[in-house]
Amino acid sequence: MAPRAVGSAAVERERYEDVVDATRRTRLASERTYLAWWRSALAAIAVALGVGKVVPELTGGSSIGYELVGVGYGLLGIAFVVYGHRRQQALERALDEGRFIPLGRGVLLVFTVAGIVLGVATVAVVLA
Repeated sequence: MAPRAVGSAAVERERYEDVVDATRRTRLASERTYLAWWRSALAAIAVALGVGKVVPELTGGSSIGYELVGVGYGLLGIAFVVYGHRRQQALERALDEGRFIPLGRGVLLVFTVAGIVLGVATVAVVLA
């Protein structure tokens, strides 16, 4: 059996503390990201209320276009809450297993397309 180097226990303890600290920081970052999903959801839901209910009352014209766009924003907000929760839970499991899960390109594409469609629809009802 080879003799242990002087101070190796201290080095091992330092490595362990670095890993624990990195995991702690990653978990805190995951929590902040989860809250960002919630903030985005609340913003989308607030826009849904504004576009779908408040603006039509102020304009006095046809409200069907505004209501449809408002529903779209509301659905986007719900999707943010659902996906944010699922993502946070998956990240926690991955951290427990020492893995990492990147954000899927499909999810990015869906949210990007939804944002573009809702933006174009909002401009369309405002100009109509």
